[in-house]
Amino acid sequence: MVQLKYTLLLFFIVLITPVFSQGKLRVRDKQIVNDDGPFIIRSIGTGNWMIQEGYMMQSTVAGIHTHTQFRTRLNETMGVDKTDKFYDYWLKHLFTKADLDSMKVWGFNALRPALHYKWFTHSIEDESRNSDGTIKNTWLESGFQMLDELVSWCEQNEMYIILDMHGAPGGQGKNADISDYDSTKPSLWESKENQDKLVALWVKIAERYKNNPWVGGFDLINETNWNVDETGNNNGCGCTNNEALWNMHLRLIKAIREVNQKHIVFISGNCWGNNYEGFETHLLSNYSNNMVLTYHKYWNTNNEASIAEWIRMRDKFNLPLWMSESGENSNHWFAEAIQLFEENNIGWSWWPVKKYRLNNVFRVKTNESYTALIQSWKEGNTPLGEKETYEAVMQYAEAHKVENCTVASDVIYAMLHNGNDEATKPFVNHKLNEWIQCVDYDLGKDGFAYHDMSSENATGNSGRAKWNTGNQYRNDGVDIGMKNGENFVGWTEAGEWLQYTINVEEQGYYTLKISSANQTGSGEINIVINGEIEAKHIQLNKDKDNWGEVEVRQIYLPEGEAKIRFVFNKGGAILKKFKVLKSI
Repeated sequence: MVQLKYTLLLFFIVLITPVFSQGKLRVRDKQIVNDDGPFIIRSIGTGNWMIQEGYMMQSTVAGIHTHTQFRTRLNETMGVDKTDKFYDYWLKHLFTKADLDSMKVWGFNALRPALHYKWFTHSIEDESRNSDGTIKNTWLESGFQMLDELVSWCEQNEMYIILDMHGAPGGQGKNADISDYDSTKPSLWESKENQDKLVALWVKIAERYKNNPWVGGFDLINETNWNVDETGNNNGCGCTNNEALWNMHLRLIKAIREVNQKHIVFISGNCWGNNYEGFETHLLSNYSNNMVLTYHKYWNTNNEASIAEWIRMRDKFNLPLWMSESGENSNHWFAEAIQLFEENNIGWSWWPVKKYRLNNVFRVKTNESYTALIQSWKEGNTPLGEKETYEAVMQYAEAHKVENCTVASDVIYAMLHNGNDEATKPFVNHKLNEWIQCVDYDLGKDGFAYHDMSSENATGNSGRAKWNTGNQYRNDGVDIGMKNGENFVGWTEAGEWLQYTINVEEQGYYTLKISSANQTGSGEINIVINGEIEAKHIQLNKDKDNWGEVEVRQIYLPEGEAKIRFVFNKGGAILKKFKVLKSI
């Protein structure tokens, strides 16, 4: 198994060539531009860093869904002092300049950090009050210093930073995992004090960075999902007016413009950002200067019809579009989506930069002690002691350090090399006379680097389709499992295939030695070289318990690049590795 580690990329990072400042992002009719002209935002959200979500903390199985619930459990289990030390370490190490340096090298040009208001000011419940009962706004300088440092990293990399209010005071959505909403307290939409605090916070941020050209703008309220006008469901998907939402946006924009007239304001609808009913009446009619429409796209098809309504809105309102959050899908879906966006002059931002799953540019390996901690919470057993809990969460934070993460080259390739449908690239440098791991098939889309019967989730629901049954190693449709510490390609079906590109120095006839086993059927393949069938009906090893080798002789390989495909006529086999040997 070949995985790139961050440390192997340091050589490439120092090769970054400095460029001149491109000026502030701004709006020109239906485009986002800078001094060089139209600009396509290619960004990633920082995700779990400043606002923890249950699914990324893997704690939802224990009924812990939100940032505050997780912190409260730690306070109860290991005390406030150790909990504070954990969060100090978490904030310092989860996202660093080294993470951003890597993103710059790979081709990203922007960052969308998910902010939680609690790092910058107190909640209204904990805030001190004036003699007349009105709340004060206590500013936490440590939070602003953390943001200053992040902005400075973006400046050094000449990348834009778009500040995303992911957790607004009180929480902006019924989907509490996202915004840290607490149903026992008033939400953003139920409390004028929370709204006042949000306005004051944005003014503070806007004034602080008003002269910084690398601050790309302000993403005012992330993924509102609330029945703000009582005409929709709990998540606001049927709201027909959204007056409270647009009035909040309008109030924020007017307050920001009193201190900062130049930065873009990015606005979002209801229903996780996508319900714009009432926008034209309540917001556009009152304000439209230097404004961008955003939307989010998850788990649906990637075709022109899927973005047609957004294109229509862009044309109607003469405002740019930004697809400000997507992800949580397969590499094939990523490549198709990003190609669709860019062909329609729409920038994008992916979610998130790192977690324990396969579909991120950085993959985190969960430590056993943290798994045991979550399991103890889930089962309701006596929780681990103070010391054990502290060690578990600190090791989990340590696992998120950039040098301890695995760089997902397959995800990066899918996101940033998607302009050519037929583009493929060797996953590693395959050599003749050496074993080639079958999981190391080429990089590229389904239909060009491989073919699998299920390569994406376009069902409209996060949990209805899995594109990798084994959920190991790579984020493609190819089903990859692990046995005795080794990865294999399994759950094969008739019609699927895998491609491996190798360089052949001398044309001639070669022997392919294939190591395989039986999983659920006999397993039969054709071998195709550069589009031509070289061997038919090759029966693979039928042993279910042991790997066995099959030799296929007299396979002609031309000099130069050879694309070797294993095409499954019958499924059921599992493939481990193969070797290409010169025939004698």
